[in-house]
Amino acid sequence: MAANQGLYNGFLATGLIWTFFIQNSDWSENIALFFLSCVAIARIYGTATANKKIIFVQALPAIIAIVLIVLR
Repeated sequence: MAANQGLYNGFLATGLIWTFFIQNSDWSENIALFFLSCVAIARIYGTATANKKIIFVQALPAIIAIVLIVLR
């Protein structure tokens, strides 16, 4: 299970890092929103099925980043 989580986190981190190299700001924002949404959804599911503190430790930063991107 830990290897699966590491792989999952690696893909999400790679997707978010990828946004820094996209020249078109609209595409960069859309890709960032997609990957941040994936993080938030996965962590909300994790909160419902596992540990309740996951929402504060992992989902909340992604949700804050989504709000900041949208309000920018």
